[in-house]
Amino acid sequence: MRKRARMALFKAWLIAFSLALDVFAVSIGVGMGNASRGQRWRIGAAFVTAELGMTLVGALCGSLVLRWFGPIAGYVGFAALVGIGIYMIVEAFGEGEQKFDLSQGLGLLLGALAISLDSLGIGFSILFLGVPFGVTLGLIGAMSLSATVLGFLLGRRLGLAVGERVGIYAGALLIVTGLLFALLKATGRG
Repeated sequence: MRKRARMALFKAWLIAFSLALDVFAVSIGVGMGNASRGQRWRIGAAFVTAELGMTLVGALCGSLVLRWFGPIAGYVGFAALVGIGIYMIVEAFGEGEQKFDLSQGLGLLLGALAISLDSLGIGFSILFLGVPFGVTLGLIGAMSLSATVLGFLLGRRLGLAVGERVGIYAGALLIVTGLLFALLKATGRG
């Protein structure tokens, strides 16, 4: 019995860790910018809320919705990350201020939804994976928060090093992240 409980806890940890990876990557990109402390708090809260909320929505929708949307939900999120990255690069080469802002409004909503669509997919099947639901949600929240904070810290250091090219690098990071996660999912490794 203890072995089964340990395995369930390990699965829950693995789920939470895998969901936190895209939060970490996007947070590095955000941290590379010059977001204020308040903006970083707002972004972090939105990311954690989106991860937990989409997991809950997925769990509530259950197996019926999984048959229709589950297999592609992660890919939609990855495509959104790539799209946001392309937009950031285009804006970095354009004149004037960057218009896509992940720290507020539509940009914040789209960013949070983009990184949490894989959570929707996990939520569809979480009840069938043999993991404790409440513990798994707690781990998802804790790891998403940790990944956000670490991403901001690492991104800030990188942002100071790259200066004005930050928009290009942050956009490229989002593109690579979206493509990498799509590849991992397509090959059964993610």
